[in-house]
Amino acid sequence: MSLELQQLSVSYGARTVLQSVDCAALNPGKLIALVGANGAGKSSLLRAIAGMTPMQGQVLLDGEPLHRMRAAARARKVAYMPQSLPQTSSLTVYESVLGALRIASPHMGHQETHARVATVLQDLGIGGLAMHRLDILSGGQRQMAGLAQLLVRQPRLLLLDEPTSALDLRWQLCLLDTLASHVALRETVCLMAVHDLNLATRFCDEMLVMAAGRLIARGEPAVILTPELLKQTYGIVARVETCSLGTPIVIAEQALPHDSLD
Repeated sequence: MSLELQQLSVSYGARTVLQSVDCAALNPGKLIALVGANGAGKSSLLRAIAGMTPMQGQVLLDGEPLHRMRAAARARKVAYMPQSLPQTSSLTVYESVLGALRIASPHMGHQETHARVATVLQDLGIGGLAMHRLDILSGGQRQMAGLAQLLVRQPRLLLLDEPTSALDLRWQLCLLDTLASHVALRETVCLMAVHDLNLATRFCDEMLVMAAGRLIARGEPAVILTPELLKQTYGIVARVETCSLGTPIVIAEQALPHDSLD
């Protein structure tokens, strides 16, 4: 039971943005960070897996090619959250989450439907926003509501593109704590693009590192994060220390000149 990528490539016209990405057995129940510099291909990879952009190669979920699934079955199994915030709407948070669940599971009973919505809002700490309209929420609150719309569906595969980008420090921790618990409990496969390496090393069990449209490293953050990898990936001089929790901390010290990276 896992997610596998086989020779996944994506091109926009003459420009190739993903080049033969292979990745075996991304296992369920853990947070998996997708990291790399701007333009490395992280968002393109998530969109390709989600079926939102043309690609070559195969994406297998529990051994089944995603591109062969019917649209309804794929929508039940795969949930994608883009970088952009959920659109403003006159719907309340509760109505938007309820609508997402009814679309994904139209035959679910009334009582179970409402119980699941209430549980997700409570778990994310946004129960107090349930009756607030989306168009009066802050960006961070809309981001939390958008995640609630995904989690309530209990998909097999979660694809999240910078889910903490609009959140302050407290809400970043709240979101990732809740997400980790949900993924472990539901045995979900979760691939999450993250810019903040220190958040990734704290909450994620495994890390995929991308550069120039290729997957260049994979493993536990404490194992693969080295000054050499950070130089290659981000063009920086950095140290990797260990915090009191035993997780790595990346301390960026200097940006390297472009001509030193050739």
